[in-house]
Amino acid sequence: MYKGSLSLRKELLIHLVFWLIWIYYTILIVDNNGLYIGNMHLFFITGNIIYILIFYANYLFVLPRVFRPFRWQKALLGFVIIFLFFSFSRYLTEEVIMLHFFDKRNYLPGTGILYYLYDNLFYSSKPIILSTVLWSIIFLVRTLEYNQLILEENKNTEIKFLKAQINPHFVFNTLNNIYSMVYFQSDKSLPAIEKLSQIMQFTTYEAQKEKIMLSGEISYIEAYIELEALRHQESSFAELHIETESDTIEIPPYILSPLVENALKHGLMSDQHPIRIELTADKQKLTFRVENQIGTQKKDKLGGIGLENLKKRLEIHYPKMHSLQITDENNRFTAKLEIDLK
Repeated sequence: MYKGSLSLRKELLIHLVFWLIWIYYTILIVDNNGLYIGNMHLFFITGNIIYILIFYANYLFVLPRVFRPFRWQKALLGFVIIFLFFSFSRYLTEEVIMLHFFDKRNYLPGTGILYYLYDNLFYSSKPIILSTVLWSIIFLVRTLEYNQLILEENKNTEIKFLKAQINPHFVFNTLNNIYSMVYFQSDKSLPAIEKLSQIMQFTTYEAQKEKIMLSGEISYIEAYIELEALRHQESSFAELHIETESDTIEIPPYILSPLVENALKHGLMSDQHPIRIELTADKQKLTFRVENQIGTQKKDKLGGIGLENLKKRLEIHYPKMHSLQITDENNRFTAKLEIDLK
C-alpha cells in the first residue's frame, strides 16, 4: 500500500508505543509498593505469546486481504479464520505441548469442543479487535494522504499536459506545414487540419479526466502518427499493431502516448527503420511495446512529461501492478510497459 509520510519506520515506532502501553496495563502493577512485575505464571506467558501471534497474523495477513477490496463476506470469513487459528494455537500450546512437557493443562479434561470454542470467542476478541483498530487507523491515515496526493497529482498533470504534452515547436511546425499545404492547394491540407484538431481536442478535454477509454488513447496515438506522416511526407515510417479483446478497458490519459512521442522525437523516421508499436490488452493485462532506431537528435527527457513523471504516475495509478523496462542496445531503443488491470 501507499506509505506516504507514514513510513515503515514510523509504523514500527507506533507498534513499539502500542506494546509499551500493553506491557504497562497487562504485566506491570502499580500500587503502594511501587512499580513491579505481576505474577508471571505459565499460562499467562503462553497466553500473551498467542495474543501477539494472533495480533500480527490478523494485522499482516488477514486485514490487508479483507480490505482489498472490502466485502462483508470477506470480513466474516477473515474473522472465522483468525478465530479458528487462535483456538487451534491455544489448544496446541496449552492442552498438548504444556501437558506433554509440564504435565499441566489450562482446561479440565473432557472439556467439549463447543464450550472450548465459545470460551475462546471472548479471549480471541482482544488481539483481533486491537490489531484491527490499529491497522484501520494506519490504513485510514494513508488512504486520506493518498487521496490528497491523487487530487494534487491530477491538478499538476493537467497543467503539465496543457503546457508540455503538445510541444509548441511541434504545433508551430505543423501549422506552418498546413499553411503550405493550403497555399499550394494540397489535398493533404484538410486531413492535416483534422488530425491536429483531434490532437488538440484530446489534449484539452481528455486530460482533465481521471481515466479514459483505451480506444481514446489509441485514437490519439494514431492521429499523432498520421500527422507526423503528413508533416514529413513519410508513409510507412511507423508500424502499429493493436490487439484488444475488450472495448471497456479504461486507463489514465497519457500513460501510453509518451513512449510513442519519445520514439517519434528521437527515433529515425524512415521506411528502412520503421518505429514498431505493439499493443495487446484484455481485461487482465495490458502490454505496450515501442521500438525504434536511435536517431542523431539531441537526447533529453522522455516525451513531454518526462520519464520520471511517467514512472511516478504509474506508481500512483498502478502500485505494484506494472513494470516499465527501458533498453538501449545495438542502436535500438525499446520501451516495454506491462500493466496488471485486475
